[in-house]
Amino acid sequence: MNRIDIESTDLNLLKVFEAIYDEGGAGRAALRLGVTQSAVSAALGRLRTLYADPLFVRTGRGLAPSLRARELRPVIGEALDKCRQSLALARPEAADFAGRSVTLGLSDDFEIALGRQAIGALAASAPGLRLIFRQTHSRLAADMLMAREADLVIASGGLASHALQRVTVGQGGYACLLDPASLAPGQAALTVDEFIRRRHVLVSSGGFIGVVDEVLHGLGLARRVLASTTHFAALAFLLRGSDSISTLPAHAARGLAAATGLRMLPCPLAMPGYAIEMGWRADALRDAAVAAVRRSVLGLLEAFDWMPSGTAIGETPVTAAADNAGHLRP
Repeated sequence: MNRIDIESTDLNLLKVFEAIYDEGGAGRAALRLGVTQSAVSAALGRLRTLYADPLFVRTGRGLAPSLRARELRPVIGEALDKCRQSLALARPEAADFAGRSVTLGLSDDFEIALGRQAIGALAASAPGLRLIFRQTHSRLAADMLMAREADLVIASGGLASHALQRVTVGQGGYACLLDPASLAPGQAALTVDEFIRRRHVLVSSGGFIGVVDEVLHGLGLARRVLASTTHFAALAFLLRGSDSISTLPAHAARGLAAATGLRMLPCPLAMPGYAIEMGWRADALRDAAVAAVRRSVLGLLEAFDWMPSGTAIGETPVTAAADNAGHLRP
């Protein structure tokens, strides 16, 4: 077997590996790298020989990584990040982010509430830098950071790891969202009885029980869940034209109400609060691009009004499993 060492290896192949892995196809990787697709295909052939593995297998939706490719992704990602960090140290005054991207892991409730503001803040403070939003939740956030599938994450819990750094930026609460046509004229609040009478839409990654059910159970009550969805954005379509109601994080309810004409009302139950955190790998801030995004997004998070007036928070925490929305299931 021929000996393989760094002197005999074209390190540009690692950039091709990263691009194919992230983009899921040779054509898209070529566009990202500014080369031809044939050049990417040739590089992939050399990578397969180098690692003695197919690395990427063609599917109906592009190229899917093999088990070995999944093992290599965090290692290669760390190596390339350190190269980028060394270049930033060489020219710290340059601050040229053209062609760079930073991945922010978050659930769509945070994306609804903060996404547009984050884009605007980065356009002003770090022109040329692309922000990539990637779906995560509190069960996956730490793993995504460690696997270098995200550079930064916003989540409610799940970031307690010695290899990660985190900061708590606020406490979240819940509100109700519904079609205003289903309310009486001038109605600005719900009673517990009306809350229970209405049919509910649950946002969950697959669970049947949410934190609302646990709170109601403690009161000797129950609700009727008509349907479940995995994304808060779907509520804009599922609630309109019906008398259904959904209980969701107040920041998402406010954003959806402003964009869709749905009505946000205080939740008539005393709901438990949850801590909102931002996390990152301990070495990530050596990359000037990641540091720039962290500064901008952290500023937005710390200034954001997570608890609008009328949000009821109970004194006794309720234990519930986290879902793909990054916080307690409503």
